[in-house]
Amino acid sequence: MSENTDTTDEEHRNLDAAEQRRAVRNRYARIATEAGGCADDGCCDESATQSSEQLGYDDDEVNSVADGADLGLGCGNPNAIASLETGDTVLDLGSGAGFDCFLAAREVGESGRVIGVDMTPEMVEKARENVVKNDATNVEFRLGEIEHLPVSDETVDVIISNCVINLSPNKPQVFREAFRALRPDGRVAVSDVVMTAPIPDAVRTDPESVAACVGGSSTIDELRAMLTEAGFVDVEITPKEDSEEFIREWDDSLDLGEYIVSAAITGRKPRQGESE
Repeated sequence: MSENTDTTDEEHRNLDAAEQRRAVRNRYARIATEAGGCADDGCCDESATQSSEQLGYDDDEVNSVADGADLGLGCGNPNAIASLETGDTVLDLGSGAGFDCFLAAREVGESGRVIGVDMTPEMVEKARENVVKNDATNVEFRLGEIEHLPVSDETVDVIISNCVINLSPNKPQVFREAFRALRPDGRVAVSDVVMTAPIPDAVRTDPESVAACVGGSSTIDELRAMLTEAGFVDVEITPKEDSEEFIREWDDSLDLGEYIVSAAITGRKPRQGESE
């Protein structure tokens, strides 16, 4: 990985990494513990069922998971682009209360395994409670940062993530870690926001805006460079233009659809002997 991508991420962030982590952790701890579940702006919708339908989940998916896992977080449906198979080991970066993990568990079956990683203790606690509610014997949740994944090398078949990588102060490190954790021919399937126009400095440097999935987004070219430099091939980033509608609902005071859209992001770790 060259230094250029890391530097670009730093320049766009303009926010101290510790301050950014603190804002993100505080926001999602509040979401996990408040009775209503969701915050009042950003990538979170108090009407979780309605929000999930907008994000691309069907009724069967929404109804298959016990209450408490779907907090209305996210900006897409990573499982829809993951092409999961029976027996896969899946890793969810920033797993929250576990909604996407429980959906993935249905796809990989009893012979598969799903691991969720989240840096917010309150979210991990909530997700572990949801394991019991969903009788999900093939799902586990670990406390950790997505820049330093608590998993061994080359032990994962598919990595999913839903509107979380934009929250990281070091996205290139996230993709390096994803590459390390994946087995050869493993793949990433990510739903996240991408920047389509320069975001006002007042938003980009505001900790709450960054924690709300707005201020920390990167452009498509930047993300493609990060993935490629980490070693991924077959990288595809596809914006979802219809996402502007629900993104605008995240903050009534800003026309967020002018700056960011949701995108499907995929890539593959080369097979052994395959040139990168």
